Amino acid sequence: MCDKTQAELLKEELFYSAEHASYTCGDDEITVADDFCEGYKDFLNSCKTEREAVVFVKELAERNGYKPFNPDAVYQAGDKVYADIRSKALILCTFGEKGLENGAKIVASHIDSPRLDLKPNPLYEDSELALFKTHYYGGIKKYEVSHGDYRHLWMAGAYNKAANSEYQMRIIFNDYVMQLLENG
Repeated sequence: MCDKTQAELLKEELFYSAEHASYTCGDDEITVADDFCEGYKDFLNSCKTEREAVVFVKELAERNGYKPFNPDAVYQAGDKVYADIRSKALILCTFGEKGLENGAKIVASHIDSPRLDLKPNPLYEDSELALFKTHYYGGIKKYEVSHGDYRHLWMAGAYNKAANSEYQMRIIFNDYVMQLLENG
């Protein structure tokens, strides 16, 4: 005798019920997924800002045959190019076999890094503390960092030492030690 009602039997027949992937995938598929996740975790750990993500993706694109876009060049079907937009955005393009009059396939994405940006002239003093005026993006809300939590913080950005020389920097507060990593 069946313990299920007629409604429950009908629900099983009509409704979709997803099984956990670990029950339906083979060991090889799980290994491939784990390898992908490790690479993705490396990307997330090394690309905390738009600029770092652009550098990472540009290097990956070049390893896969993409070249910098030249507006004066003539491209053929299958050519791969990229355009770097002020080191904060990247456009990748693979030219198809048909002209644009037949349409285009566009895949768009954006880089969204939760962050605090310093406002112009950000430094001020209040109650004998040096403070920054900031604007927050990507889900960060104003809150007070408790004592000791600053060891998990870091700052990253770009600055110019001289004309036409941009430097990337990252200041890491790691177990109460401050490091400045800089590249030109």
